[in-house]
Amino acid sequence: MSIRDLTILGSSSQQPTRMRNHGAYLLRLNGEGFLFDPGEGTQRQFIHAGIAPPTVTRIFISHFHGDHCLGFGSMLMRLNLDRVEHEIHCYYPKSGKKYFDRLRYGTIYHEKIKVVEHPIDEAGLVHDDGEFCIYAEFLDHGVDNVAFRVQEKDERKYQRDKLEELGIYGESMRRLRVDGEVKIDGKTIKLEDVSFMRKGDSFVYISDTRMCDSAIKIAKDATMLLCESTYLDEANQMAYKNHHLTAKQAAEIAKQAQAKKLILTHFSARYLDLSLFEIEARKIFRRTNVAEDLKKFTFDKTC
Repeated sequence: MSIRDLTILGSSSQQPTRMRNHGAYLLRLNGEGFLFDPGEGTQRQFIHAGIAPPTVTRIFISHFHGDHCLGFGSMLMRLNLDRVEHEIHCYYPKSGKKYFDRLRYGTIYHEKIKVVEHPIDEAGLVHDDGEFCIYAEFLDHGVDNVAFRVQEKDERKYQRDKLEELGIYGESMRRLRVDGEVKIDGKTIKLEDVSFMRKGDSFVYISDTRMCDSAIKIAKDATMLLCESTYLDEANQMAYKNHHLTAKQAAEIAKQAQAKKLILTHFSARYLDLSLFEIEARKIFRRTNVAEDLKKFTFDKTC
């Protein structure tokens, strides 16, 4: 079985601390590596996490504030140095194309990797390869800023006990899959009699934003929601002024969206005790955890 987890490569906001690097998040799922918002120092954090950078197949930049993208150029150069042969798909708000290019070509190097750009200028589906879909929604941050959703496809699960009871195997199993039904001892067995559709799991990343409907929309029923919570509720006016969320507001998004798990991140350097974020959020949404640099969260399949 392939690795399914989220690694926190950094959890700070604009200013890093002794304990928290600039933000960056690696989701490993279905044999791919989804890297979100690589801030400064991301390349080095891979070393500390014990993960090889060529794991990355897709890079997402929510917006072009420095703490969300200044590690992008160095990540491309590292992948180039490692001579990765797979394509590197990059998703970013289209209005930031000039910043994307500056980061990509900010230094001298001989580019050998294949970078595939996906500039986003409207919400909705931005990728579908039959295995998973990627969706985007624009947030409220004062600049074009995109939230991302990685959605696995639904899959059919067979009930082995019923198959064995009815004697369905081999050629009869093949016919059941192809035709949607099969006759056993004169009785017609339909596909839905011995199977069900398992809802595909989903990962949602919400970066800097005020409370907005689009954040709740993209987080709907998320298996795992990684959401910024720059401030505690005591600083809610500052959060609003700076187009950010509090831990309480992040929990409200998770609750309204009926997400299964919430992970808080992007903490202001003013806070040393992150347990306060967990305490505040859990009053509203119990299944909350706090991101810590180099911590891994398993992304188990739901039933």
